[in-house]
Parts: sequence; C-alpha cells; structure tokens
Amino acid sequence: MKHFSYFLLILPFLNFAQSPCNNGFAGSFPCSGYDLLAHFDLNLLNASSGNDSWGWTDPLDGKEYAIVGLNNGTAFIDISQPTSPVYLGKLPTHTSPSQWRDIKVYNNFALVVSEASGHGMQVFDLTKLRNVTNPPQTFTSDAHYNGFGNAHNVAINPNQPYAYAVGSQTFNGGPHVVDISNPLNPVFAGGYSDDFYSHDAQILTYSGPDNDYVGNEIYIGSNEDELVILDVSDKSNITNISTISYSNIGYTHQAWLTEDERFLLLGDELDEINFGFNTRTIVFDLLDLDNPVVFMEYSANNPSIDHNGYVHNGLYYLSSYSAGLRILDVTDIVNQNITEVAFFDSFPANNNLSFSGLWNAYPFFNSGNIVLSDINSGFFLVRDANLSLPEPNQLDGLKVFPNPTRNVVNISVENNVINEIKIYDHLGKLVYDEHGLNQPKKHINIAHLQAGIYIVNINNSTNKRLIVK
Repeated sequence: MKHFSYFLLILPFLNFAQSPCNNGFAGSFPCSGYDLLAHFDLNLLNASSGNDSWGWTDPLDGKEYAIVGLNNGTAFIDISQPTSPVYLGKLPTHTSPSQWRDIKVYNNFALVVSEASGHGMQVFDLTKLRNVTNPPQTFTSDAHYNGFGNAHNVAINPNQPYAYAVGSQTFNGGPHVVDISNPLNPVFAGGYSDDFYSHDAQILTYSGPDNDYVGNEIYIGSNEDELVILDVSDKSNITNISTISYSNIGYTHQAWLTEDERFLLLGDELDEINFGFNTRTIVFDLLDLDNPVVFMEYSANNPSIDHNGYVHNGLYYLSSYSAGLRILDVTDIVNQNITEVAFFDSFPANNNLSFSGLWNAYPFFNSGNIVLSDINSGFFLVRDANLSLPEPNQLDGLKVFPNPTRNVVNISVENNVINEIKIYDHLGKLVYDEHGLNQPKKHINIAHLQAGIYIVNINNSTNKRLIVK
C-alpha cells in the first residue's frame, strides 16, 4: 500500500513568508503598493542563477503554478496557497547548464529551450504536478524536439498549436516553427530566415485596428537592431509585413502589444548604457501594420536597464533588472500618458546600470498573484496591496477528513448545506457524482478508488484535494 506524506513536507520549503509593504519596504525589499507573499532563494532551488518565468493554471481545479527558469533546469512551484507555496521539484537541463532558459505553456504542457548547446526543446506534461506527494522531485521530459540545438527563446500563440523557437542556429536565428498539435510528438512546421536573428517575439491571432490583417496570425519579432512584423499564417510561406526602426538603437530586446493591439511597447536593452538614458520604453503606433510609426517615449525615474515587459489589464509589468518590477499604467497611452503606479524591487542593493536583479515577471494569473524570477535571488510571489487574498475555501468551515484516507471520507460544512459532490481523478475523469443532498455533512465510501490524488468539488464552487492511500 502506498503512503503519502505531502502535507508533512510543505513547511520546510517555505523560505520567506508574507511581508506587507509598509513604509516603503516589504521585509528588506523596497516597494510601493505591492506586498511580498513568498520568496524562495537560489539555495533552496539548488541553483546558482535564475532567469525566465511563466505560469500555469490547472483547468481541473484552478490551482496556479509558477514555472521558474534556473541555470541548471526548470523549477515548478505550487502557489495555490500563495503565502505557503510548495517547491514541487525541477526538470533538469537537457544538456549542460546555461544562464539563459525560456519557458512558455501551451495547453497543459511546458515548452523549455535554452542557450545550452544541443538542448533542443523539452516538453513537460504539467498535469504531473497534480501527483507530487514527496517534494521536491526530479522530473523528466515527456517529449523532446531536436530540430535545433540551442535557442534563446520560445514563443507561442496560445490559440494556435505552434511553437516558435528564436535565436537558434537555424534560419539565421529567425523563427523556427514547430507543430505542437500533439505536444508529445512535436514536428517541424516551417521557418523564416529573411530578417535574420530574432531575440524575442510575440505571436497572436490579430484582432487589432488594421482590418487588412484581422484573423491572420501575426509575429512581432525583436531582432537586435530592428522590429519586424511578419504574417505567419502559412508556415510554409511566412512573409514580411513591415520593418520598424527608431532612433538611438542599442539592442532591440523585447516588445509587447497593448490589449487593443494598437500600440507596441519596446524595451531596448542597451540604450541606457550606450546613450545615458534613464530606463526608456519606446511606443509604436500600429494603426497600420504596413506603416508603423514611433508614437512616444517613456522615461523612468531611475537609470536601470529594462528587460522583459508584458501588458495585462491596462498595466505594463516591466522587469527592470536592478530596479525590480515597475508597474506602469498605460490605460491613457492614446494621449501619451504613461505613469508608474507601483513597484517591487527584488534587488535592493542599487538601481545601477547592471545585468543583475529581475529577469522576468509573469502577471497573467486570474488571482492577481505575480511571479518574479530574479537572477540573483530566485523566486518571488508578489501582489497588489489593494487586492485581498482570496479565502482558501468558499464554504465556511469546510472539512474533508480523514485526509489522507483509504476507504471512507467525510465532508462537512458550517452554516450551510452540501447540495452536490463530484470527485475527479488526476486526469480529470469524474469518478463520483451525487446531487440533491441538501445536508450539512456526507459520509462517502471510496474503497473502490485507487491510490492517488483526487479533486473533490463541492456545490460546483469549492475544490479540495483528497489523497487516497
């Protein structure tokens, strides 16, 4: 009989607990308007440096997971209880360590590339994270694509089954397209070399203001000394829509669209060093994709180097290396108004011109929790101080016990009634369903269930994990 010790092992992996932002600091970290929920340093993650990050929300139970790139692999962290996250384990690098690693998610699979020689693209089934009972584990890839060796980055259109590896040694460093309609069997789908090396890219099914391209799949590439907009609808016949230049080019690093797809915000990674600017964001007007124009420039109040930035719910989440996360309001960008409204500095030593500090922020979780990955300090979870943390359960006094269990489970609530109970296995299969109960407690025989982790859904609103031994 298999025994589980999941709950006993949660606390040792909490490295730094919740710290509200008070008087300009959350613990030892400078802040304005953002609380620190949790922090895992690099020692705990058994790595010497951090890099990229992304996130995954389990469609089965809504649990959120942070995916954090490290020099020696990819870490997976259960953040469903944001002030006590669980480090579930690591997918080691496919070949050698590298300070560059990038991750994106398609459906329930993580796609991982690295600058490490011969690394290719690792494919990892994220649903395996549901069954981690003895963290941290060492994971293995579920598939691997070797059509390229090293790659700087990978990008996806979340609505289309293709991954775009960029900065590889194929196609002059341009997009190398992989069909991931079956993620466990990735296959080559096309490539484009005419505009040379892409360092980063955003791909989307276009729905912006230029009617000529609505419904087409558009690729926006940050190509070292220029931006390119490509039509990648036909992977065997990728075409250039336009090429964009601007003044004082240092290194055209990464760009992201506003949510109406009208404006593009670009971070140039070397302009602060080469020209003495404070952190500069260049904004382009893409009203006409065939003829984009520079619309404005935003200058921050510190000299740090900008890295990755993403727009979500009217805010631009900019990772500014030594100055940490800077949150900019871009809701009035059409009137050339951009305002810093908050920050969280994961690198408190200084805001100098250096490639130290925050590499990436992932701001797309529905919960409002934001994952930070810092080169020097590892994983952070932060949150707008004006947002209250959600309650763990939506039913008062909900109890699921004993847990772990073997033959029976009891479910009870306080000041309420249970109307419906559903139990799902780790693959999402419904294994128990009972309606019309209208009672405060229920005793269920589960002797027929195999050992494993299950999701108990009560009243179609609240989920609890159940471990069957």
